Amino acid sequence: MLDPSSSEEESDGIVEEETKEAMAPQAGSRISPSRTSESSGGLAPSSSRSSSARPTSPSPSAASEEKEDLDKLQRDEEERKKKLQLYVFVMRCIAYPFNAKQPTDMARRQQKITKQQLQQTKDRFQAFLNGDTQIVADEAFINAVQSYNEVFLKSDRVAKMVQSGGFSASDFREVFKRHIEKRVRSLPEIDGLSKETVLSSWMAKFDTIYRGDEDPRKAQQRMTASAASELILSKDQLYEMFQNILGIKKFEHQLLYQACQLDNLDEQAAQIRRELDGRLQMADQIARGGKFPKFVSKEMEAMYIEELKSSVNQLMANLESMPVSKGGEFKLQKMKRGHNTSIIDMGQEDENTLSKSDVVLSFTLEVVIMEVVGLKSLAPNRIVYCTMEVEGGEKLQTDQAEASKPTWGTQGDFTTTHPLPGVKVKLFTESTGVLALEDKELGRVVLHPTPNSPKQSELHKMTVTKACPDQDLKIKLAIRMDKPQNMKHCGYLWAFGKNVWKRWKKRFFVLVQVSQYTFAMCSYREKKSEPQELLQLDGYTVDYSDPQPGLDGGRAFFNAVKEGDTVIFASDDEQDRILWVQAMYRATGQSHKPVPPTQVQKLNSKGGASAQMDAPISQFYADRAQKHGMDEFISANPCSFDHASLFEMVQRLTLDHRLNDTFCCLGWFSPGQVFVLDEYCARNGVRGCHRHLCYLGDLLERAEIGAIIDPTLLHYSFAFCASHVHGNRPDGLSTVKVDEKERFEDIKERLRVILENNIVNFRYCFPFGRPEGALKATLSLLERVLMKDIVTPVPPEEVKGVIRKCLEQAAQLNYQRIQEYAKIEGKRREMFEHPVFCLASQVMDLTIQNVGRLVTPAKKLEETIRLAELVIEVLQQNQEHHAEAFAWWTDLMVEHAEHFLALYAVDMDAALEIQSPESWDSFPLFQLLNDFLRTDYHLCNGKFHKHLQDLYAPLVVRYVDLMESSIAQSIHKGFDRESWEPVNNGSGSSEDLFWKLDALQTFIRDLHWPEDEFAKHLESRIKLMSSNMIENCVKRTRMAFESKLTKSSKSTDFRISPTLCTMFNVMVDAKDQSAKLCAMEMGQEKQFASQIDELIEESVKDMIQLMVAKFVAILEGVLAKISRYDEGTLFSSFMSFTVKAASKYVDVPKPGMDVADGYVTFVRHSQDILRDKVNEEVYIERLFDQWYTATMNLLGTWLTERMDQQLHVYQLKILIRITKKKYRDFRLQGVLDSTLNTKMYDTVRNRLTLEEATASVREGGMQGISMKDSDEEDEDDD
Repeated sequence: MLDPSSSEEESDGIVEEETKEAMAPQAGSRISPSRTSESSGGLAPSSSRSSSARPTSPSPSAASEEKEDLDKLQRDEEERKKKLQLYVFVMRCIAYPFNAKQPTDMARRQQKITKQQLQQTKDRFQAFLNGDTQIVADEAFINAVQSYNEVFLKSDRVAKMVQSGGFSASDFREVFKRHIEKRVRSLPEIDGLSKETVLSSWMAKFDTIYRGDEDPRKAQQRMTASAASELILSKDQLYEMFQNILGIKKFEHQLLYQACQLDNLDEQAAQIRRELDGRLQMADQIARGGKFPKFVSKEMEAMYIEELKSSVNQLMANLESMPVSKGGEFKLQKMKRGHNTSIIDMGQEDENTLSKSDVVLSFTLEVVIMEVVGLKSLAPNRIVYCTMEVEGGEKLQTDQAEASKPTWGTQGDFTTTHPLPGVKVKLFTESTGVLALEDKELGRVVLHPTPNSPKQSELHKMTVTKACPDQDLKIKLAIRMDKPQNMKHCGYLWAFGKNVWKRWKKRFFVLVQVSQYTFAMCSYREKKSEPQELLQLDGYTVDYSDPQPGLDGGRAFFNAVKEGDTVIFASDDEQDRILWVQAMYRATGQSHKPVPPTQVQKLNSKGGASAQMDAPISQFYADRAQKHGMDEFISANPCSFDHASLFEMVQRLTLDHRLNDTFCCLGWFSPGQVFVLDEYCARNGVRGCHRHLCYLGDLLERAEIGAIIDPTLLHYSFAFCASHVHGNRPDGLSTVKVDEKERFEDIKERLRVILENNIVNFRYCFPFGRPEGALKATLSLLERVLMKDIVTPVPPEEVKGVIRKCLEQAAQLNYQRIQEYAKIEGKRREMFEHPVFCLASQVMDLTIQNVGRLVTPAKKLEETIRLAELVIEVLQQNQEHHAEAFAWWTDLMVEHAEHFLALYAVDMDAALEIQSPESWDSFPLFQLLNDFLRTDYHLCNGKFHKHLQDLYAPLVVRYVDLMESSIAQSIHKGFDRESWEPVNNGSGSSEDLFWKLDALQTFIRDLHWPEDEFAKHLESRIKLMSSNMIENCVKRTRMAFESKLTKSSKSTDFRISPTLCTMFNVMVDAKDQSAKLCAMEMGQEKQFASQIDELIEESVKDMIQLMVAKFVAILEGVLAKISRYDEGTLFSSFMSFTVKAASKYVDVPKPGMDVADGYVTFVRHSQDILRDKVNEEVYIERLFDQWYTATMNLLGTWLTERMDQQLHVYQLKILIRITKKKYRDFRLQGVLDSTLNTKMYDTVRNRLTLEEATASVREGGMQGISMKDSDEEDEDDD
């Protein structure tokens, strides 16, 4: 902004250039600069061009167009003049505020997000998700950003909010923070890492992504600068702002600024005093004429006058409390309150007469001694110095200097109360005499400076003493006498009056401001602090006058006139007179503005240019403003304007400017704007109710077209207007105009409609809970609007009824919106998936009916599931972002959700009706909805939830029935065709059975059926069914095991097949699965698992017994073979003879060793197979224990039967080998010693040892086979 006090040449050049453009088309006519800038050449050239180009008799349409153009130009010109006049009033408010201050406690507004910034933010987050950034993040954070990007950044509601200017960067950050808080809380605890640390880390990463490659220091500087301008504005910034608001050009501002003397605070204070005096006179005129506004009550007319006078008195008190000049160190002596009333009631002025002691002035003098000239008589090395003093003050001394170079540059500071002080400066030289007591004075000078004296250094001739031969001695010094703030003007004048200054004489006068409303014209003598005489200017009118005959002295005359008194003044030149008249004009507060007469201006002139130079610069600016047509705006009387309409205009334009700036203001003015509007209202008497009604009207108008307005702001203004209209203002009763009440009722109805509409569209007016607290404030304001008056609260049921109606409409609207969104999303997906859409774009023009006929049940179900996801998303967002606002109406939000779900239920029922009875694809829909509803405290087992249960309960029962039948058939068919090949932990049939049972139970469990009784029934039935199925499986397996074992060989060639092991594993798996599938924690129903466990144990026991019986049968076969060698049998004798005879000729194999080796191999192979294939160690150990015990008992029984017989040597060898190998192998398999070393084993061992000893004596040896040294033999065998 160009400084108002810029160089005169520069600003004058701008004005002259504009003037030439304006004056060129038509001499003698003045066209406004703004108009000439808009239409090059002004009005006259355009009319001349049109007259030359068109025919002499234009058509009616052309004539009407020309008339419309002229009318439009006239309207624009009137609008421009109105804005210029309004700008003058605004400038004065900015220049000298005395009622308002720029507020510092307003909430700081953040920079709004634009559409370009939103797109840039989307791109940055997408780049992070694509891995194009260097930001390191874990999977949890990436998922959070992905959700934030999809749900928030890509939301149409956010885009609409950004377009309305209602989102700031802090809103984006707060939404993300709220979005991740639940996620962070759900993360598992990590030692040494708190949730707060994780949250801070995530927010730091978010800031990095949001900022992108932008330098954070530049962003911080920009934010700091914008925040500073948002908090406080200088006067120049305020001027520039309202130039933009009102469309005022720079040079127009310069003209107005200089002509209004806005930098002259005295002139502005005088202008305020004149305005307040005019408002008092206007109040008296209204009271006398009876032209009152129309009030709601006749008794308010007298109150209205009192309000006007009271407001003016308050402004006077505010002005009185102001220091004379801002920033001045001189404080005025405060006068009594009666000084204000003296302006109202002139008859009381004698009571408020000033005394001489009331006028207090304090001056600061700076005396700078530069050098002494003409000092020749002293020796060059003599020391000289100066002293300085002000009459009645202390004496100061300069430094010492040599006489050859008497220069100092020393400054002395003094304070005095004398308007005409005496300043003495003396020159001394040091005395060289031994007996001299004082230094010798060489010369002195006595000066009487005034605040108007020259400030630069000058040579003054000194009065020399007799001891100084240098008669032409001069001293160069500068005296600066500062003008105190309460001195408005001073100088020498000739004066003559009736009561004061009764002799025509030249005196030194000072115009002193004692308070904002009290000025005095005081005459002073030299060296006196109190005025000799004074004239209190209250009630006087100053004006220029003609020279008075008979009064010698003075050339330019003016006077101060009051009823019964006239004081004549005269100055020595015209410029001084103009300055005195202007200063006294400001002091008197008169309405008449003195204009210097042309003939008086020419008294000292020798030409036109000289007259201009004699006039003060303020007069030059005033003439220039008059030249450019600005004088009418400057000299206009503010009291003659309708400030209510002017303020409405400036407030509306300011609001438009505010809503279009870079801040997310939500309708709140900036501190600078509030300050100017406050000052304007107070200074020009704009009623508070009118101000807020206009503000509400403007805000509602913007809200109706989509702007985001803070409901708290609406609440403040509405509450003020309501308290005013209903007569319940905190500051007492006040007058209420009829138009204010009517306008308030209209505003109230409009506000109610908008608030209800915002509640209906709460998801779209306040997306994601933004602006923060706005929805809660909207509900609070609605309750206030529904009140009949300011004190009677509205019944809660009435408020509840209105909100219930709004939320019902909101449910319909929200469901309609997500239906439309789902359709658009579905069509978009079809466009990429369906080949027809790829081949011909015309298919996109299909009607909804045609598309509906083409939808298959599966497609319809898919759309319904997608719609359910959107429904859940909407309800979750409502709970997360809006539930807090409806905390007082939780039941209404529950009703809203139920109504919303009821609308969805219609589509859901329609989709389920067309599904095939054999299709179970709809269960994911139930799981999706039920998982959400069962976790919601208010919606769980609500209307929709119960409807959902009623809808799916028969389907679940039928599904379980069919699954039970299917599983039973699979068991029957599967085990009939079972090959018993090992599959995982069992066979193919068992694995299929257990998988189906587990899948069925998982499905039922994942349903999370909300109704306890039915859920228990389902669980009980599934557990019972599982128990029955597993029981069937166990029985079929045992039967198959027994059949398989029966058909197998009984010789040592028998090998345990993998199928037998698989059957064992089926039992093991059945036991494990039964613990999971059949166990219930519900009292007596625990028996399911115990019953099946008992069955499995019995079956396994039977299978082990069958297997042991098979092993015993094989051993019996071996023993049967060696029984042929029993002593006393024919076969035994024959075999012994044959072997002996044959062994003489050939090497005959030893009978019985093959049998023993075959049995040992069978045992070892069976042990290895069982150990490798069977999955349950307990069963193997149990089998081995019983196997060992049974076979050992068989051996003992066999030997006991032959107690009286001696074993054949071959029998002995076989039995020793079998016994030793059996003992060793079972010990290696982990059979305990307590099982191995039984009594039967000891019996067998002792018998074989005895038989071995007998055979050794009889046969001469056992050929290395012995019951002894078993360990060495074992090593040999290995």
